[in-house]
Amino acid sequence: MSIDVDAIGFMAGLLTTVAFAPQLIRTWRMGGHELSWTMLILFGTGVSLWLYYGMVTASAPLMVANGVTLVQVLGMAAIKFRSRARH
Repeated sequence: MSIDVDAIGFMAGLLTTVAFAPQLIRTWRMGGHELSWTMLILFGTGVSLWLYYGMVTASAPLMVANGVTLVQVLGMAAIKFRSRARH
């Protein structure tokens, strides 16, 4: 029996990326007030580095999962920034 390592990677990426989606929805609804800029910057940097690592190693699961997660983090940062500009 052969295990498809990429399939495991895609499943792991799907689960962690989907698990982060409720935070994006909550940020949208609440305006991002509860989020720390430090957390967003650190997490976004970490996700960016994982994305880069996936590119360097040509790992499709890492590139897809971290690319989507980075879009979510950037969306959360935009919501927080826009909310701050209104107040």
